[in-house]
Amino acid sequence: MLRPPYTKYSRIYTYHVDGGGFLRIDDPDLIGTWEEDGKTILIFHSPKDQLVQELCRQKSCRLFYQADLDYDDWEMGREVETFTVGPLTIAPVWDPLQADIKIDPSVVFGNGFHPSTRLCLEALVSSHTKLPKGFTGLDLGCGTGLLAIAGAKLGASSVMAVDHNRLACEVAKQNAISNNVADKIRIAEIDLREELPPIQVDVLMANLHHELLAALFRNQLFWQARLYILSGFIPGAEEKLLASLPTSPPPFVERRRLDKWCLWVLGDTHRINR
Repeated sequence: MLRPPYTKYSRIYTYHVDGGGFLRIDDPDLIGTWEEDGKTILIFHSPKDQLVQELCRQKSCRLFYQADLDYDDWEMGREVETFTVGPLTIAPVWDPLQADIKIDPSVVFGNGFHPSTRLCLEALVSSHTKLPKGFTGLDLGCGTGLLAIAGAKLGASSVMAVDHNRLACEVAKQNAISNNVADKIRIAEIDLREELPPIQVDVLMANLHHELLAALFRNQLFWQARLYILSGFIPGAEEKLLASLPTSPPPFVERRRLDKWCLWVLGDTHRINR
């Protein structure tokens, strides 16, 4: 996350380490630590070779890869830019433009500016007026928390935002605070491969890898929401996902693509409007 004196990401320095336990590093240049599957990526604004070597010595870990790259390259070559969907203008925190939602994208997946996130946001904007007043929401794979924040801005009374990555949860929490909707959003660190959060909500948004979506589709407990906004997969994964749907799934409301990314919206519109 951005901390003073930094106001924008430019060059980032990454250190890939075998092992974990790096969650508390007292260094002003630290952007974040990404821990997953027994490995950690330490990410800084400036080179930290000596610090990382000392940390590895203290924790008996091995540095197996390091790199420095432009921030846009971390984001797969995409520049993080301001955009508008319906009544909402979304901007990175370093853009001086006044916006409805300001996001620190940090270095987490699901940074809020990816085409799949935009598809979900467009679907949420177009469908939220059909949901009950003060609707409830669930954002699976929340990343920066943009979809949950947008839900709160569009009138949700409560949204639960879930990610399995601790850094994503920290970034989402800070973004909710910065956008004055922390009272409506609950952040939870949950591995969806092992546990499901409460699903009985008005709108469920899941911007996830197709393998995880397929696993969720096969779980009967997943099908308790009124409306499903689903993305994070490409056309080549649709056949597998269709085969993973239950025998009588909610009807499709919408299917479309942006760039190479797909969006599915499912739900019983009669039930949604109740």
